[in-house]
Amino acid sequence: MLIHRIKQMSFIPDQSEEMSEGSLSVESQLLADHSNSPAEEKTRADSPETDLEIEDTERSFASVKGAELYLEACKLVGVVPVSYFLRNMEEPYMNLNHHGLGPKGAKAIAIALVSNTTITHLELEDNWILAEGVTCLVQMLRENCYIQELNISNNHLDTEGAEAISRMFLDNISSLRAVQLSGNNFREETAQYFVEALVGNYRVKELDLSHNEFSEKGGEHLGQMLANNEVLEFLNLSWNHLRMKGAVALGAGLRVNGTLKILDLSWNGFGNDGALALGEALKLNNTLIQLDISSNHINNEGAGKLSRGLEVNGNLKILKLSHNPLTVEGAVALVTSIRKNPKSKMEEINISNVLVNRSFLRLLDVVCQMHPELDVIYGGVGGFISKKPEERPDPMKLLQNYLDEHKLRLWDFFKNMDKNGSMKIPVAEFRKAMMQQSRIPLDRAQVRELVHKLDRYRTGMVDYRGLVDTQKQMIIDQRWQLRREESRQKKEKHVSEQVLRTFKSALKMVRPHGSLIRSSGQKPLALPESDPAHFSTTSLNSWCQPATTRASTCRQNSAEPAFNEQKGPSNHWLSQSEPHSDSWDMPASDLEVKYYSQPNLSISEAQTHSQYSTATSDLETYSKAQSSDMATSYRMMALGIRSFAHKSHYLARNCHAVPSPQKHGHSAKSPK
Repeated sequence: MLIHRIKQMSFIPDQSEEMSEGSLSVESQLLADHSNSPAEEKTRADSPETDLEIEDTERSFASVKGAELYLEACKLVGVVPVSYFLRNMEEPYMNLNHHGLGPKGAKAIAIALVSNTTITHLELEDNWILAEGVTCLVQMLRENCYIQELNISNNHLDTEGAEAISRMFLDNISSLRAVQLSGNNFREETAQYFVEALVGNYRVKELDLSHNEFSEKGGEHLGQMLANNEVLEFLNLSWNHLRMKGAVALGAGLRVNGTLKILDLSWNGFGNDGALALGEALKLNNTLIQLDISSNHINNEGAGKLSRGLEVNGNLKILKLSHNPLTVEGAVALVTSIRKNPKSKMEEINISNVLVNRSFLRLLDVVCQMHPELDVIYGGVGGFISKKPEERPDPMKLLQNYLDEHKLRLWDFFKNMDKNGSMKIPVAEFRKAMMQQSRIPLDRAQVRELVHKLDRYRTGMVDYRGLVDTQKQMIIDQRWQLRREESRQKKEKHVSEQVLRTFKSALKMVRPHGSLIRSSGQKPLALPESDPAHFSTTSLNSWCQPATTRASTCRQNSAEPAFNEQKGPSNHWLSQSEPHSDSWDMPASDLEVKYYSQPNLSISEAQTHSQYSTATSDLETYSKAQSSDMATSYRMMALGIRSFAHKSHYLARNCHAVPSPQKHGHSAKSPK
């Protein structure tokens, strides 16, 4: 009886005044008295007048269900309805994480879920529902037998909330099989509640108590719970403060536990003592499949103690030891223990922060021959971190090529691995079969890459139906790459031709027509206009730069070329600029000055600048498309043009006539 249940749940405080039987409304029925004592509640429940009120109210509530009931509850509680909840009340999965419900919002949700029969998975993480809100949820779960998974992590439940949840576990009144209680400030004293509740509970199979504050005493209580619980299959105790006596107690409880399959103890402080206890537990435990003890201050000594259990255990498949202070010595101890155990079913050892060496890799190759399903995840190979990794062929492409060459279907290749024809293969069996087969040459790294592609979400099953889509996508990618390469080559060719045309145009504008370059005692050397090769062999940096002997090099560094204007425009010749006093005192034998003929001064500065800007712009565009070597060479050409253009501008501004170096017995042809 819905209203009777809501009234007994006592979700919302009642009005203070008494109401007659005829005037009883929906609001008065929902606003049951939460402050009444158990004796008063019992008296009211046994009263015949109360029964009549309930019956009348039920008749008026016969049509109130689902969304309408939730809206009415929100109205009476005084909260804003959650639109997502209204839209998805008929879906099996309800995600209300991070909605800021608070205690009152949780009460309204609980009222609406009392009679709900569709929601099986309820997510309420990070809503600040507090102990008051979780009490309402617990009372709702006493009536609702359809919700099987509940997440109320990070809701600040504290000790009072833990006590309410433990009472529900102890009474076995709900249908919950998976409960997440992470990050709820559960301290040492709350561990006792869970021990008493879970020892006799036969429904909950998955429990998450991570990110709480259990320490040594809490570890002792939880170890006792492990030793006596006969239902729990998954337990997450990561990110607590379990160490020393607490860690040893958990190991002792695991030793005699006969149901637990997955245990997460990462980010605690087990140390070597805890590793020893776990090693002893693995010698006897034959149900645990996955153990995570990452970041637990376990060094090489602890790895050796843990390895003693691995030498005997024949059921553990996944061992995670990352972020522990291990070296290659500890890694060798772990792999050697698998080598010594022919019954080992180990599939994965995660030591992702450990740097190994070549000796370890050779040992791993030997062990993988005995256990081809084994995959060891390590950090790298010492001394070869900066070395470019060896390029391996794509395993998907190798598989596709093999099928094409032999004209086989996927089913023909995988039928020996897939016994029941479901097109799904366990990862361990798939890895083992791929390592043992000789038709396609694949190493461990390629098999690992193939597994990651076919089991992208780490479900533990390889679904090779996806290979059909993968093959199609691979063909599409290959065609797309070919088209992209052809387009890139055409673009490079077009840009190259455009840059060359621009460069030649700029070269014609700035080259010195009829220039002569000579030194003292040399004959003029004419540079043919039709052959740009001769022009390019002359260093552009030699323009307006005096040639000096070794003795006068230091004193020549600060001198700049200029024209002597004392003799008038007809007697210009290239020499030192206004020299320092020590430069004029040098003997004539210490300084040789190269004389240059005037470059083509008929080009305006604006034209030269325009051509240079166009050339450099095209070169920048081309450098983005070309390889680094080609781009570098063209940039050097642009710098040469820029340097030469600056020399030409300098001469154009300072020269007014053709120089006449007749004074020294030299001659030069004037430019046209």
